[in-house]
Amino acid sequence: MKKLKKLKEISFIFITVLLFNCNNSATKKEKVTSRVDALPYFNEASFTPKWLDSNSKDLKSFHKIPDFSLTNQNGVTITQKTFENKIYVTDFFFTTCPGICPKMTSNMDLVQQEFINDDEVLMLSHSVTPSIDSVAKLKKYAIDKNIQKNWHLVTGDKKEIYDLGRESYFVEEDLGEPKGLDDFLHTENFILVDKNKHIRGIYNGLNKNSVIQLIADIKTLKKE
Repeated sequence: MKKLKKLKEISFIFITVLLFNCNNSATKKEKVTSRVDALPYFNEASFTPKWLDSNSKDLKSFHKIPDFSLTNQNGVTITQKTFENKIYVTDFFFTTCPGICPKMTSNMDLVQQEFINDDEVLMLSHSVTPSIDSVAKLKKYAIDKNIQKNWHLVTGDKKEIYDLGRESYFVEEDLGEPKGLDDFLHTENFILVDKNKHIRGIYNGLNKNSVIQLIADIKTLKKE
C-alpha cells in the first residue's frame, strides 16, 4: 500500500514538471522576434517589399501617407501633426460591423496593451461608415472596448477616408479593380507606418500570430 502511494506521488510530480515545461515552452513561442534587422518599404498595392537604406536618396520621392484632417472619439481634430515623430498602426472598421471588426478590434488591443505606456506608438482606426459613426458613437465604442489615449477612432469626410484607404494605405486586395464611393471599403489589413509617413508592413488583423509579428516589427522600427 505504501509502495502504491509512493508511486502516485512520483507520478504526480512527473506530470506537474511536464506541464510546467510545456507551458513555459508555449510562452516562449509567443515572444516572436522580427523577421529582419530592418523593415522594408512599400509603395504600391501589390506590397512588393523595397529594401532601402534609411539614408537612401530614393526615400525623398518615395510614397508617403498624405496630410489628412479627421475627428476622433473625443471630438479632437486629428492630422499628420498628431503623428509627428510617431510610429502608428492603422486599419478601417465601423462600429456596427457584426463580422470581422470585433476580432480586429480585439487584436488591435494587443498592440495597444503592448505599447500602452509608450508615447512613440499610436493606433489609428478609420470608420468606413462616417455618416453613421458620429463622434458620440465612436466615444461609446471606445468606452465599451476600453480604448485608451494612444488609439484614435476617427470619422470625417467619406471620400477622404476611402481615398486614404485605397490610394495611400493600399488596404484592399482587389488589384487593378477600380472602386468608387458606392463600393464598400472593408478589409482586415493592419498597416504599419513609420515616423516619416512611409509604409513599413502589412498584417492580417484577424490573425493573432500576424499581430504578434506586427508587435515585434514595431520594436524593430523603434531602433531605427
